[in-house]
Amino acid sequence: MNWTERRRRFRAILRGERCYHPASVFDPLSARIAQDLGFELGMFAGSTASLTVLGAPDLILLTLSEFAEQAYRVNRAFDIPLLVDADHGYGNALNVMRTVQELESAGVSALTIEDTLLPRPYGAGGGDLTSIEEGVGKVRAALAARQDPDLVIVGRTIAMGTTSTEDAIARAKAYAAAGVDAFFFVGIRDRAQLEAAAAAIDIPIIIGGGSRELTDRDYLASRRVRVALQGHQPIMAAAQAVHDTLKALREGLEPKDLKGVPSAEFMAKATRDSDYKGWTREFLGG
Repeated sequence: MNWTERRRRFRAILRGERCYHPASVFDPLSARIAQDLGFELGMFAGSTASLTVLGAPDLILLTLSEFAEQAYRVNRAFDIPLLVDADHGYGNALNVMRTVQELESAGVSALTIEDTLLPRPYGAGGGDLTSIEEGVGKVRAALAARQDPDLVIVGRTIAMGTTSTEDAIARAKAYAAAGVDAFFFVGIRDRAQLEAAAAAIDIPIIIGGGSRELTDRDYLASRRVRVALQGHQPIMAAAQAVHDTLKALREGLEPKDLKGVPSAEFMAKATRDSDYKGWTREFLGG
């Protein structure tokens, strides 16, 4: 499946009437596992990219080229649409244009551009937002930079959880008017905030960091939420599994006695071993 076809599938999700949980993926193997489990779309976040590439917390230390390269590796490994978190676009509006160009070339189906002031300025407490005018300039630049009209550009703000519901809605309305295809509210705490958001804009909504009130997907779908993130537990679980396995080996446990090691059949499926064996027979003569 080519990139445009995947983007059209993502747009179909946005046009539909269901709410989907994306698979949080971070490398080719996790991407293939997500596809094998039947997920309709994947999510590659800046935080998981930082962990995967740098082993560092989410402090905007990752470069655009590093993020785009890892997104490409993920995309090559599976056939479902990939939504990525492009943070603040790695700079000003001109940097946003470059970000869109690189991520479009990497095959992503959708990308978010947020209005958080990043990286953290000297002396600031963190969590500050750009002006709405600067945010509008960034999303307009993103829209101007895309070559494939099916690439989805998503506006994003953390304002709902940091400043006020009114500020978040003002930002969402401004970015919607600028032409974004969907809007991502981070930090929505309750149904009252979601109701206000859904009443203010008429484009599809993506949410992340919601409370227990926001787990009913039928309710979310009725308020135009088409994608609801559940967090990025897979990479955390993978880190714990690596730790536990190495610790057990370090302490003298025999490899045959390790717990949680996948079967050979599981690994063969995840790595597409049968495909490679077929190509070896066909092209290498054995």
